[in-house]
Amino acid sequence: MRFVDEFRDADKAHALAAKITALCEPGRQYKLMEVCGGHTHTIYKHGLEDYLPEQITLVHGPGCPVCVIPMGRVDDAMALANRPDVIMTSFGDMMRVPGSQGSFFDAKARGTDIRMVYSPLDSLKIARQNPDKRVVFMAIGFETTAPSTAMTVLRAAAEGLTNFSVFCNHVTIIPAIKAILDSPDLRLDGFIGPGHVSTVIGCRPYEFIARDYGKPVVVAGFEPLDILQSIYMLMLQLSRGQSAVENQYSRVVPWNGNEVALRAIGQTMELRPYFEWRGLGFISHSALKVREAYASFDAETLFSVPGVRVADPKACQCGEVLKGVLKPWECKVFGTACTPETPIGTCMVSPEGACAAYYNYGRLTRHRVTEAGVQ
Repeated sequence: MRFVDEFRDADKAHALAAKITALCEPGRQYKLMEVCGGHTHTIYKHGLEDYLPEQITLVHGPGCPVCVIPMGRVDDAMALANRPDVIMTSFGDMMRVPGSQGSFFDAKARGTDIRMVYSPLDSLKIARQNPDKRVVFMAIGFETTAPSTAMTVLRAAAEGLTNFSVFCNHVTIIPAIKAILDSPDLRLDGFIGPGHVSTVIGCRPYEFIARDYGKPVVVAGFEPLDILQSIYMLMLQLSRGQSAVENQYSRVVPWNGNEVALRAIGQTMELRPYFEWRGLGFISHSALKVREAYASFDAETLFSVPGVRVADPKACQCGEVLKGVLKPWECKVFGTACTPETPIGTCMVSPEGACAAYYNYGRLTRHRVTEAGVQ
């Protein structure tokens, strides 16, 4: 298939659904985790859950980079932004993430110089235009966005730009998946692997899931038929008692990843000993920091960052949602006190957040809708 509408063909979706249903063993329940928040949004935007038999439950995972940032890191970024000599730059989905003192948008309304950018290279342009200011880029994301940050640091170094730095909050997907596999709260049968991350790291890093935990993994694309085909591939493995890593998204994802991107990350960044994840706590070697060789571009080296842990609001259950323990509608404040316009937690903010997906596409209760179609 070559065009987007071919990946949204309802007849093909029904045919795949029939094959999936035929693979279900009588009396057996299946729980599959879509790791990436982009998959969650596709599932509920196109009503894919309603194509599946009741025996299959889809569980969302921690693959939303904005959602996993703890409030303490937001407060640290706010402390940097409040400095009179600093211009803070950020991707748009980070602007509404609440810290204990409000969001970047709240701070901007109070007069703090915080600017939304589409690329870290935009931050370099701002730094060139404001030589009397110190420009800090709020770097977030999994391995998907880390290469662009790495290349920007290399560009800044090549230009000798001394007023640009990075507040690095890049996280890595494999330790998070391992933390979920080791969690006693959840028992999974297989994983719909993240497509965006895998364009950078490839499929090989997931092999431990099949080898050590006996769970199949299928790296999936983001169109409706991509996800349904991935579920079919998982069910086929489960019906045969197999556990392997397969690549449904081979038109985009190379098995060994993007060597140029990985080399740029390795040149400029290294693993942190520990990093706190919202809902998952501290996970060892699960996040990146700027290497000492590029310390002149590391905001945490250049500035005094508070580094204080901040507890999530008691009413918010983003942590349980991120781990797949709760569905968003099971949170006490979902759709009432917590909405995309007035978010309490990060899962309602990000365009990849599970709560935002459920809210935006009308999934407000446990009941599946009666009519659904691939649009």
